[in-house]
Amino acid sequence: MRDDRERFAVADEIDLFELVGALWRQKVILLVTACVVFAAALVYAMTATPLYEAKASVGPPSQNDIAQLNYGREGGNLKPFSVKDVYAVYLVHLQSQSLRREFFRSVYLPTLTDAERQGAQNGLYNRFNAMLEIGLATKGGGDLAYVKVVQADPRLAAQWVVRYIEMAGDRATQEMISTARSDFLLAADNIDQGIAAERESARRQREDEIIRLNEALRVAQSIGLEKPPVVMGGVSTAMDGDLTYMRGSKALQAEIENLRNRASDDPFIARLRERQESVAFYRGAQFDKGLVQSYQQDGAIDSPDVPIKPNKTLIVIIGAVAGISLGVLIALLRHMLLVRSRGRKLQ
Repeated sequence: MRDDRERFAVADEIDLFELVGALWRQKVILLVTACVVFAAALVYAMTATPLYEAKASVGPPSQNDIAQLNYGREGGNLKPFSVKDVYAVYLVHLQSQSLRREFFRSVYLPTLTDAERQGAQNGLYNRFNAMLEIGLATKGGGDLAYVKVVQADPRLAAQWVVRYIEMAGDRATQEMISTARSDFLLAADNIDQGIAAERESARRQREDEIIRLNEALRVAQSIGLEKPPVVMGGVSTAMDGDLTYMRGSKALQAEIENLRNRASDDPFIARLRERQESVAFYRGAQFDKGLVQSYQQDGAIDSPDVPIKPNKTLIVIIGAVAGISLGVLIALLRHMLLVRSRGRKLQ
């Protein structure tokens, strides 16, 4: 048993020595293969186009950034916009495909040469999508979102990040202003409808009052009552309802004539002028787009100095390891073929 183990150990040592000897005999092929692969990796590392990454984060706007949108809403029937409401709209636009398409057409395509633009649009769009990444920050990022561009031109990469963030902001701001303006117009329409309804109600009440006064006038005339009677040394004040006729025919005729000749019931409608001012404000309100901000950029964006790709050191190391491995493999295969060929000749 012990002798068998010793024989196996000797055989292993012989096999190892044979392997080293075989590699040594094939050292030229091994070295040539390793050098070729290493040289190819070195050439690629030196000639590959470097890619730069520009990245920026954005977060919710401040309350002051959206103050313009809430002008005229606070203290009224319109609910003020919150920072969360505005930022949610911004995130929708930031991640929308329509904004990607617009950026692709208006910003990306103009940077291509005529020859590059001849390709299929889907292929160009896929290439563009690989350069642009939009996402939400994780692991304690809160409400932050980020825009990342990978480009061969570091200056262009930084410009694209800024431009994309601004385009999303312009869209979100425009939508919020349109929403605020629509809310104002709807509020103005509702107030106008309320005023119109109250004017119609006042007109009908005036007509009803004329009818009641005419009936009281007929009663006063039938009993020959021209002036209100004096009760207990004074004029009676209880002259409404069924006792309206006690005002006397002269007073009743004057009241009827006055109601018929009234040009407008507006002075008798409660808070009419106040509501008309509200309508005028809602319809004439203007929003300054420059005073509305739907996001806040987290820090400045500088042109990147160091490329993220290719990693030249890693490529050279991988090339060296791959070259040696491939050289060893080819050397061993050649050795095995030579051994097999000799065996056949001996047979």
